[in-house]
Amino acid sequence: MQYVKLEDLVSYMNLEAVYYPEDVQSRIYTPEIIRPGLQLAGYFDWFSFERVQVMGKAEMFYLKTLDDDVRMQRLDKFFSFPIPALIIANEMAVDEDIIYYAKKYNRPLFTSVQKTDKLQNVLINFLEEELAEETIIHGVCLEVFGVGVLIKGKSGIGKSETSLELVNRGHRLVADDAVIIKKLDNRLKATCPELTQHLMEIRGIGILDIKHLFGVGSIRIEQFVEIVIELELWDENKEYDRIGTDEDYTDILGIKVPTVVIPVRPGRNMSAIIEVAAKNYRQKLLGYNPLETYNKRFRNLTR
Repeated sequence: MQYVKLEDLVSYMNLEAVYYPEDVQSRIYTPEIIRPGLQLAGYFDWFSFERVQVMGKAEMFYLKTLDDDVRMQRLDKFFSFPIPALIIANEMAVDEDIIYYAKKYNRPLFTSVQKTDKLQNVLINFLEEELAEETIIHGVCLEVFGVGVLIKGKSGIGKSETSLELVNRGHRLVADDAVIIKKLDNRLKATCPELTQHLMEIRGIGILDIKHLFGVGSIRIEQFVEIVIELELWDENKEYDRIGTDEDYTDILGIKVPTVVIPVRPGRNMSAIIEVAAKNYRQKLLGYNPLETYNKRFRNLTR
């Protein structure tokens, strides 16, 4: 099961430690968070204690309205659950009784300068990305005319060479050879392993640093995948789609991605074809389908 180390969350969120026991190795398994208002009111029957706990002004001021005995009782029970951490927003001063029970049960306690709503949004976005289902695909990912393109195909078919030509034409490289794909909601985000970031391998030349060769405008850190280009050797016995009637899809982490199969043979300008495929995809997103135009003209001619 995937998890996020508390220390990584603290570093990313730039949290201020009020009490951070060194012997506690908290792990976070869910991207969901909770504001424990009901628990402070005394209701613990359905307490999602496995989530990161966030308190804002409402919870902090509510605690001050409680009698001392009631407040101590509620805090004692709250911290008795194995919460991964409690974060208090708005850089609010932390009452001594909260610190006392955090230390009593050895629960990490932090403050944040961010406002409560902003803190929640950043927390959820960070945890969702870190805990997202992911896979590694052999291929190349680029941004072509603003479209996230994943190029696949057997080893040696020319994926990197075609991608190099696309970069030379002004498009941007995300990852070569190994592409990390993460599922975020119903979208697929592609990134590059740190080892090969900005690098491309070209047979006969070796490793190229795309960022240094073509400038910072030639690379992207991440990109959502929108279409898949499948390169395959031309098969004379196979009937390839010539007018766009076939709709192929590639299943990646349960999401079907529109796929264009492009046969490779000498004389075909693969980079130009991929550029057109990206433009055609954008054109369809805007509501124009050239096949529909063709069919309409054909019907008019055959009346």
